[in-house]
Amino acid sequence: MSDIFREVDEDLRRDRMEGLFKRYGGMAVGAALLIIAGTAGYKMWQHQQQTRHEEETGALARAVSAAQDPAKGADALANYAKGAPADMAALARLNEAAVLVSQNKRAEAVKIYDALAATAGVAQPFRDLAVLLSAQNQLDSGDPAVLQAALVPLTADASPWRFSAREATALLAVRAGDRARAHTLFQQLADDASAPAGVRSRARDLAAFYGKS
Repeated sequence: MSDIFREVDEDLRRDRMEGLFKRYGGMAVGAALLIIAGTAGYKMWQHQQQTRHEEETGALARAVSAAQDPAKGADALANYAKGAPADMAALARLNEAAVLVSQNKRAEAVKIYDALAATAGVAQPFRDLAVLLSAQNQLDSGDPAVLQAALVPLTADASPWRFSAREATALLAVRAGDRARAHTLFQQLADDASAPAGVRSRARDLAAFYGKS
């Protein structure tokens, strides 16, 4: 990442910005999957009988448990997704991608996110989350302009992923060398009382840094 942040002081880049990029993906995945799990449970309650819901939830739980075995990796989740209802399959694929990220297989995880985002029949919030997670896992490698364009719909006020999408957009502005835009976006997040505390705290620090002349 030295080419990206060459204008930033070495100590700051090492202790702050590089650490932020390395931690960002796992932190966001953990929070997002907690939210998506609740959404999946609600949709299953709406559209399927309670017995079927319990069977599918149990099967997914077993697949998630099996995926913790390094020898099996994400295979159990991929196999479960093949025959599961659309939204439960989407949740399994999100977990499969998260396992791959934990194994430093980000390119493979991004392929899953991108495929899920393009899958018709999957609920839009799931597809939007896949777009967000794909972008988050390409913050230091993907084309900033392409990723920013993909995130635009997710930054809207009605999007459940708006704060993470706005934070990712600001980080991509840093990569693109647009310090002024990065400062503006970080400051907006820092001033937004409805944003999560962690997002506001990071945004406040980064807005102060990029606000320097």
